[in-house]
Amino acid sequence: MDVAELCRDLVRIRSENPPGDTREVAEAIQCRLAGIGIDSVAVSRDGHRCNLIVRHANPALLLCGHLDVVPAIPEGWTHHPYAADEADGYIWGRGSADMKGGCAALITAMEASIDAGIEAPVSMVFVCDEETGGCYGMEYLLAKKVLRPCDTLIAEPTPPLSPCIGQKGLARISFSFSGEPGHSSLYPAIGKSAIMEAFDLISFLQEVHGRHYPVDGEMEAMIEQSSAVLESVFGISGLDHVLRRVMFNPGVIRGGEKANIVAERCDLDLDLRIPWGCTSGEIVSEIASRAPSAEMRVTAASDPSCTPHSATITRRICEGIREVHAREPLPIFQWAASDARHLRSAGFPTVEYGPGEVTSIHGIDERVSLESLRQAERTYCKLIQSYAPVKPE
Repeated sequence: MDVAELCRDLVRIRSENPPGDTREVAEAIQCRLAGIGIDSVAVSRDGHRCNLIVRHANPALLLCGHLDVVPAIPEGWTHHPYAADEADGYIWGRGSADMKGGCAALITAMEASIDAGIEAPVSMVFVCDEETGGCYGMEYLLAKKVLRPCDTLIAEPTPPLSPCIGQKGLARISFSFSGEPGHSSLYPAIGKSAIMEAFDLISFLQEVHGRHYPVDGEMEAMIEQSSAVLESVFGISGLDHVLRRVMFNPGVIRGGEKANIVAERCDLDLDLRIPWGCTSGEIVSEIASRAPSAEMRVTAASDPSCTPHSATITRRICEGIREVHAREPLPIFQWAASDARHLRSAGFPTVEYGPGEVTSIHGIDERVSLESLRQAERTYCKLIQSYAPVKPE
């Protein structure tokens, strides 16, 4: 079974998160690994969200993927999101890019390496809940200390020449605002609107978004380089601010009781991405000071992070890209977040690199090209080989 066929098989196994049940896809991968002589163990915190681990006694390289995908409804898709149709040089479907294509390429690269007699000290992990933060997946495994720190590659989709060596920080915050109800005809003279309290906080976040956070020269150069790649990938100019500013999204807002009642309750869920030059703690504290009467719960927080250009994992993935593509790699910082933040904070030098159309992830018509799958597989083979002990002649 080649990488494309394996990718199609994995996409057909539904593992939407929520609800996050990854047992079936983990079992399929476990059977595939067993067929090439690789033992793995399933680890679960709740019996449904299943992680799969391949342990090496003394690993030099950890290969990572996630098994969960964001939900999809079939309306609007060119191909059904779980049919895994192959057409026009792509495999179409939810999770094809993010990131069952990457998982498939990791597995077939390991298979090719074993067939070639390469014995590299490699561990593997396929986690269950990257899309919802990691408390059942990577965070849980790191807390249980079932993974040993070593160089790490996550097969998240990236541009073909651009491994991701850094990411913005992240903060997710839930608020519950309380108001004083009254007749709408008397507001704002009488009554206090919980909805307007939330609106005032969102207005403040617009001010925060407008700030510029200075960084040193090396970081500035990386941000410029990454911004150019971002603009090229999305075909949109003027995206330089994405990596330099606090980006925020009021993703969920629920409030009010009736149009003619001053709102007594309003709930707001925020997602913020934190640039270099500040910390998530600074931003969260400042936001808290602007909503002193609200109930506030921080559900996730991490600072911007990066792996140095000089790190072994960075150099070796770049060498693999250079050999496969015959072009010079261009490492970047990423505008989104992944399990890399958990791994770096736990002492794992981490880089992301994988197949998939970056512009299609989490969207309608998500897809991965057959060419990118095969190029990723070859790049992973070269990376695995680079960690194998040199045999005496």
